[in-house]
Amino acid sequence: MAIKFQYNKTSLGDLGKQLKMRQKALPTIKSKESALRSEVKKAKDSAADYRRRLDALKAEYDYMAALWGEFESDLLRVGDVRLATQKIAGVRTPVLEEVLFEEKPYDLFTSPVWYADGVELLKRLARLGIEFEVYNRKMELLDYARRKTTQKVNLYEKVQIPGYEDAIRKIKRFMEDEENLSKSAQKIVKTKQQQAGEGAML
Repeated sequence: MAIKFQYNKTSLGDLGKQLKMRQKALPTIKSKESALRSEVKKAKDSAADYRRRLDALKAEYDYMAALWGEFESDLLRVGDVRLATQKIAGVRTPVLEEVLFEEKPYDLFTSPVWYADGVELLKRLARLGIEFEVYNRKMELLDYARRKTTQKVNLYEKVQIPGYEDAIRKIKRFMEDEENLSKSAQKIVKTKQQQAGEGAML
């Protein structure tokens, strides 16, 4: 990205302000990136933990596979999932507050004995599955924000700050060269005037 500038004091002042602004912002952006990196790792670890727990619960579900044929599929369903938002390093992420189930009443005397355990197992499976999805989404949002922040850090560090410094250096050199040329021109004129003055006296 080429930085546009003109060889004058106004442009030099503007570039100086832009450079200072980026140099001031860089440590803040770097600490945000570091915080996001740490949060992404935490979210990944939590998602992996939920995945392990979910797999263990599914194994428990599969263990009862022969019994599920007797289970009435409309006995239990997820009625509502309540989410809240939490800001982590400036990123809004979802937090699971509660999973509400709609349970159809069943007769405890005529239904199989394991129904109560089956309903509880399904509730745990559903809750864990939803928690896993929420953590996955949280991890995606945080990772996306971290990648964007890393891009910004790289843009500032590797492109913009060196670009502004280079442009400022070029303007200063140009202005120094111009000043030196002006002084040289003045000396030449002065010398010629002195020579002309001496020539007129003779």
